[in-house]
Amino acid sequence: MKVDYVIHFCFVLISIFVGYSMASETQKEWGLPGAGIGFVFGVALVYFSIFLKKKNIKRIGWGAIGFVGGLFAGTLVNTMISPFLGVSPVTSFAWKGLSLLFFSYVGTVVLLRVEDDPRFFSARVRPAPVSDVTPVESLKILDTSVIIDGRIGDLCETGFLEGVFITPQFILQELQHIADSSDSMKRARGRRGLDVLHRLQQMPDIEIRIVDTDFPAIREVDSKIVALGKSINAKVITNDLNLNKVAELQGVRVLNINQLCNALKPVVLPGELMRVFVLKEGKEVGQGIAYLDDGTMIVIDEARKSIGKTIEITVTSVLQTPAGRMIFSRFREEAANGGSPGEEHEPEADAQESSRLAGKP
Repeated sequence: MKVDYVIHFCFVLISIFVGYSMASETQKEWGLPGAGIGFVFGVALVYFSIFLKKKNIKRIGWGAIGFVGGLFAGTLVNTMISPFLGVSPVTSFAWKGLSLLFFSYVGTVVLLRVEDDPRFFSARVRPAPVSDVTPVESLKILDTSVIIDGRIGDLCETGFLEGVFITPQFILQELQHIADSSDSMKRARGRRGLDVLHRLQQMPDIEIRIVDTDFPAIREVDSKIVALGKSINAKVITNDLNLNKVAELQGVRVLNINQLCNALKPVVLPGELMRVFVLKEGKEVGQGIAYLDDGTMIVIDEARKSIGKTIEITVTSVLQTPAGRMIFSRFREEAANGGSPGEEHEPEADAQESSRLAGKP
């Protein structure tokens, strides 16, 4: 990078010297203005070289054609008008310079506008047929967490995800390391991740592309994933909340499977009645905990005495957290006491009542 700065600086100095020399040969008092013009010309070319590294080469080509065409048009106009200019040499020189700048600018802007929209000159120009348009590849990088999770396979089978899935070598090495772990749980997770990749390879709408791109200067796998996403303009599919935040801070788009699952959970409104099975005791006094089929936790006030029973509850509020959704509710004791469908009886009490009734005359 420092070498580029030296080259740019030397080029600007040479431009100043050439501008000064050429102007001095015409008239000595024009030396300083010529040096200034050389400086502006040199800086403009240096900026253009930097611009060339960052922009689309096709767009730059169109701009260069417009610039050269504008210079040609300006030179032609100056040649035609020059015999009729009865002004001083300084004024004639300024006029020619301004006209060249004007025509070159107009030519560049017009050609760039044509490159953006071919219908700029004629509304009769038809866009290319849809069949002739080359589709842009949708690149997605699979994180280790989402491969091990396994739900990505089911999601791809539904057709909601398709395109090219990028799997770097360092992700495969991490999966292999997990699959070879001495811990049986980690070993099972690693093998399941490899099975998921094999399953994705068999799907017709999915292309698994293994790349050798690596970043030796970066040690963390998550940081390598973010760097790869930035370099190839790809999205990252992950379940890792921390990777999600880091990637978004660096401008990399993220597809979080957990967020998708939370978005697809059924909407529960305050005041809605539900029947749930109280599984365990809550953190606060008197609370009970239940779960929906999708894993959503339900906190039930005054339901500790109903642990192990199916009861009717009333939803009071819903809290959305980064980890998922929590539902807060209360036990409908008044409905249970009134003999509603939410009423639950102890088996022993039912047996005693039946025996008492059977002994009556």
